[in-house]
Amino acid sequence: MKVLFVEDKERLANFVKQGMVEQAYTVHCVSSCAAARQALGENVFDLIILDLGLPDGDGLDLLSEWRKNAFNAPVLILSARDTVEDRITGLDRGADDYLPKPFSLQELMARIRSLLRRQLPSKDSLLEHRSIKLDLLCHTVHLSGQRVDVTSREFALVELFLQNPGRVLPRTFICQRIWEEHYDVDTNLLDVYMSKLRAKFDTTPGQPLFKTVRGVGYAML
Repeated sequence: MKVLFVEDKERLANFVKQGMVEQAYTVHCVSSCAAARQALGENVFDLIILDLGLPDGDGLDLLSEWRKNAFNAPVLILSARDTVEDRITGLDRGADDYLPKPFSLQELMARIRSLLRRQLPSKDSLLEHRSIKLDLLCHTVHLSGQRVDVTSREFALVELFLQNPGRVLPRTFICQRIWEEHYDVDTNLLDVYMSKLRAKFDTTPGQPLFKTVRGVGYAML
C-alpha cells in the first residue's frame, strides 16, 4: 500500500515513516502543499495523511481542492488542531478520519488499517459503476444494458477507471498501466482515446462519466 504523508516537521515525518515502513507500507513524505500537488500529479496513493499547518497554505484548503476535483482516496488528518470544532470542520471538508496530535503510533496504524480495509477491491469478475458494466471473463462492456463495442485498449482503459471510480488518475500512471512502452507514447494519444471513450459512454447530457483534471489526468465520476 502506497501512502502520501504531508507533514512539514521532518522529525515527526521520519518517525511515522519508519513505523509504517516496518509494517510494509510504502511512504512518500512531502512538506508543503505544492509538493503534495506535484506528488499526486505523478503517482497514485492508497491513502493520504495530511497535516493542516503547512508552510505554504492550509491543509484544509488543499483537501477541499482535492475533493472538488473528484479525488476520492481516503484522507486522514493528523493535526495539532484538537478541538471538537476542528475535527468537525476537517470531516465536513472531506477527511475520512481525524487524529489530533500528540498521538499514539499504534492508534495511527490502527486507523490506517481501518481506512484501507474500506478500499479493498472486489474480487468479482464483474465491475460496475453507474450505468457501465464490464465483464472481465467475457471481455464485454455494457452501457445501460446495451453492449458497447470497444477495442482492447479501450477495454483496458475502462477497466482501469472502474477499478478506481472517483479517483483522479495521473496521465503518467494511466500510460504506464495501458501502454507497456509508455515512454514512447505521444502525449496526445491518451487524449485521443479519452475522446473515443466519451463518444461511446458519455451519452446522457449533463451527466458526464469522465472528467478532465487539467494538469493532472482523468477521473471517472
